[in-house]
Amino acid sequence: MISPHPSTSAPADDARTSRVDVHHHFTAPAWLDWAEAQGVVRRDRLPWWTRWDLDSALALMDRTGIRTTVMTVAMLGRIQERSKREESARVALEAAAEVAASHPARFAFFTPVFLDDLDLSSWSLKYGLDDLGAAGVSTRTSASGVYLGDPSHDRLLAELNDRSAVISTHPMDVRGGHADKPGVPGLPPFMCDFLMDTTRAAINLILNGTLDRYPNLSFVLPHGGGFLPYMATRLELFSNHLTPEVEPSRIRDYLHRFYYDTAGPTSPAWTPTLISTVDPARILYGTDWPPTPAHIVSDIAAPALDSDPAITDHQLRGINRDNALRLIPALAPDDRPSAGRL
Repeated sequence: MISPHPSTSAPADDARTSRVDVHHHFTAPAWLDWAEAQGVVRRDRLPWWTRWDLDSALALMDRTGIRTTVMTVAMLGRIQERSKREESARVALEAAAEVAASHPARFAFFTPVFLDDLDLSSWSLKYGLDDLGAAGVSTRTSASGVYLGDPSHDRLLAELNDRSAVISTHPMDVRGGHADKPGVPGLPPFMCDFLMDTTRAAINLILNGTLDRYPNLSFVLPHGGGFLPYMATRLELFSNHLTPEVEPSRIRDYLHRFYYDTAGPTSPAWTPTLISTVDPARILYGTDWPPTPAHIVSDIAAPALDSDPAITDHQLRGINRDNALRLIPALAPDDRPSAGRL
């Protein structure tokens, strides 16, 4: 039997038992039922990680010391009709809000925005943030080859800036094929292409002046920022080849404007580079569950992070908990609502 609030009794100063996970994929069972009935997907042809269930989520959280998880609402399939896309988002959002309302100390969620449909995004902002109490928004790093920060997104970015929104990003459509079609045979897109898509989106935000024009936005880059931290010096040295050019001295400033989650790349070779390149106070804990299997999260990734010699105790507490609470104060235990509004 899983206790409904086991980690809330853990000492507040124990970074290993009060984590906040900002990278958790939520495919609602209710949405799968809806999508299958609509002919949008076939359940038996979907990836195994779309079989999300509450007991498994709580079991992983308890085993890994995660106090609160912020869910990214997943909707697979390629729906084109506007009314059906809105219905799809409504079903998924209401399912996420129901989980958060039933377990307010354990779950929160991001409301999705859509780079290829700004009207639908405006609806999702109002419904997800205002009516259902989402903690922020989620978006793909690109859609149909158009990267986040493109001038066509300015209306959406202005709306988000007015709300001082936290924007969780994630790759899905990648060059060379979609998430299920590798650009290099034998090399799954999540291995390299996802990281490059995130890197391109982050640089596009810099080139288009998004970080300067919309200073109230907080972008969270998944998987340690892709390749961005590792090519910081390359960007500085060759910034005159960018269009428009970027002052070399500003590259590090821009990199310090992003947040970076720990999903996927945590290793002794990874953390020294990231911590020396970006502000450690902007690194957030992320599991990438369930695409990353539970045993990897609990038995490999979390222990590796907690014992990493490159991370001080103060930095570890920040990564596991405090940095996320500063970014999203509503996740603090005293601020969590007792119920959502459905």
